[in-house]
Amino acid sequence: MKVLFVLTSHDQLGNTGEKTGFWIEEFAAPYYVFSDHNAEVTLASPKGGQPPIDPKSALPDFQTAATERFEADQSLKEELSNTVKLSDVSADDFDAIFYPGGHGPLWDLTNNQHSIDLIEAFANKGKPVSAVCHAPAVLLNAKQSDNTPLIKGKRVTGFSNSEEAAVALTEVVPFLLEDELKTKGGEYSKGDDWAPYCVTDGLLVTGQNPASSEAVAEVVLSLLT
Repeated sequence: MKVLFVLTSHDQLGNTGEKTGFWIEEFAAPYYVFSDHNAEVTLASPKGGQPPIDPKSALPDFQTAATERFEADQSLKEELSNTVKLSDVSADDFDAIFYPGGHGPLWDLTNNQHSIDLIEAFANKGKPVSAVCHAPAVLLNAKQSDNTPLIKGKRVTGFSNSEEAAVALTEVVPFLLEDELKTKGGEYSKGDDWAPYCVTDGLLVTGQNPASSEAVAEVVLSLLT
């Protein structure tokens, strides 16, 4: 069982002067779900090397058992510092693809052609495609074989407008994910803000927020086993 994780390489939070990247919990919790079930996980990013970590995700309020495990896991940190370039990976080599969130993907993965091609290849080959929090943005420009949006008519979720407002970034992000998922024809739904909420439509699995990341991984694992 081989799973490809695709992380952002973008570290600037719009024009705020603040840093962003991927959210630790959304990487660590799913990673351990897969690795604890003997899955081989490969880490990739557009630029390769160390992907940026959103500094806010390291604050005490956002720590979980998975993030604490990650903090002590020097082997995984070393692996993370050496992600392969997205352009060097092929859907043929993996059984599923997973995108951790954080705000970074809104900027660099939404329009990344390598990422779009990968998503379309996984979908066309009948392999699970999954993303959590802001990462469902990577689905927006992927298309089905008939050139319609990949998510058109499919049940999806992602970081909600109300959650974006709660973190005061509505005017900072390049677009509101909830709105864009709907614009592309996705049948968007959401749970309570910050509560775990995961949606599955066939082999497409999406989660609303950081708390949903473990559930997304568990659903993907169930699709593979």
